[in-house]
Amino acid sequence: MIWAVALALATVIAAGTYLALSRDLLRCLIGLALVGNGINLLVFCSGRLLSQMPPFVAAGAQQLAVAANPVPQALVLTAIVISFIFLCFSLVLAVRLLQLAGSADTAQLRAAEPAAVDAVKPALEEAA
Repeated sequence: MIWAVALALATVIAAGTYLALSRDLLRCLIGLALVGNGINLLVFCSGRLLSQMPPFVAAGAQQLAVAANPVPQALVLTAIVISFIFLCFSLVLAVRLLQLAGSADTAQLRAAEPAAVDAVKPALEEAA
């Protein structure tokens, strides 16, 4: 069971990284969502997977014996909400960028940036 979860975790993070490094804007967003979900799965797995006992410490005991740790579960629940908000915000920004630029290719979007006239922002130099 643990090896299956580890394999699923590696697959999700690898697929998310592959998609996040793509040149298409929508694939980048899907890749970021997959990497976020993979990290959530990693944190969730750190709190024991197979335990069915409630997380109560017995009277006189110092630690949990075989129960699942509730802290990673609470962290993952919070992270799911935050990652969903981040994904919605990113999708709205991507739609607006597509309306303005007319392209989903990140190389064309970067080349379409205006020239820097400010001394603080240096000009974008093309790699030869």
